[in-house]
Amino acid sequence: MSAARRQPKSKRPDRAAMQRAVKDFLVAAGLDPNDANLVETPARVTEAWADEFLDGYAKSPKQVLAERFPVSQASDREVVIVSDLWFRSMCPHHLLPYSGRAHLAYVPGDHVIGFGRLSALLDAFAHRLVLQEELARQVATSLMTELGSQGAACILEAEQTCLRLRGGEQCDAITHAEAYEGILREPGLRAELWARLGRRP
Repeated sequence: MSAARRQPKSKRPDRAAMQRAVKDFLVAAGLDPNDANLVETPARVTEAWADEFLDGYAKSPKQVLAERFPVSQASDREVVIVSDLWFRSMCPHHLLPYSGRAHLAYVPGDHVIGFGRLSALLDAFAHRLVLQEELARQVATSLMTELGSQGAACILEAEQTCLRLRGGEQCDAITHAEAYEGILREPGLRAELWARLGRRP
């Protein structure tokens, strides 16, 4: 079963209900929603969440990876890598953002995809309410199941707002999450991947 099929089904955003909820939140927080600086806040917040923060629910990895190109000869060690892709997402625990750099790799089977499709795949999952650990796993799994890769990897380095601005306020903390599939689980190829990224595992 693909990573996309394991995701809970989501309905289209009810924008009117979202605006009412934001207004109710402001009132519950003891604020005046009619204040000049807050009058348009429910509409602005709704637009940001519906069109930017949660738009990944409307995209599937199957659609994102639909355009692909055949390879003339597959190899067990020819790794395709795109590093330092910027991404942003939302933590489901506190509804706070996190962002950082992603490094994606896969060993082609019978097909390859355009490099931009890797970024699009990352965004399709990142623009949801998702833990960093789950995000890495979903991207790597999709490269295997939807693209038919021999191996795949997703390495995420992020700044978590919930860790930096609340609780212990660890303002310099960087969180890491990694997921490997197929032959990239092998220690030798994993070490080779890290070497190409100029990092130590």
